[in-house]
Amino acid sequence: MHTITPFLWFDTQAEEAMNFYASIFKDSQVLNISRSGDAVMSVTFQLGTQKFIACNFGPAYKFNEAISLMVDCKTQAEVDELWERLSEGGEPGRCGWLKDKYGLSWQIIPQALGELLSDPEKSQKVMQAMMKMSKIDIKLLQDASGW
Repeated sequence: MHTITPFLWFDTQAEEAMNFYASIFKDSQVLNISRSGDAVMSVTFQLGTQKFIACNFGPAYKFNEAISLMVDCKTQAEVDELWERLSEGGEPGRCGWLKDKYGLSWQIIPQALGELLSDPEKSQKVMQAMMKMSKIDIKLLQDASGW
């Protein structure tokens, strides 16, 4: 079986970003830091069960919304905490999306959203409610669906 590892391109902030992400997600670990003299070239880290590699390759490329990292949250408290921490210094988006302070896009999505959208009788009302949200609010989605 193949292993797929996201590879993140940073200007000079790979180690800083790795430490920021590791401070937010439980069960995170720094796996490796490669240096050339005093300069950090690349870092390897794990958030939960997902391994990442990040490199400092200069300002040639920037992150955009064409790719995002989706976090599956069990509770509203988890959504709230991750939303607040990841959006600090970044910018909130719509429908559970945000950009962190490095420009990386995230989707902070409660499991309840999938459950509510899977009900054909409620999905349209749930979708309409979600489209008005920035951070997703499970209670508001449930209220909209008549749950």
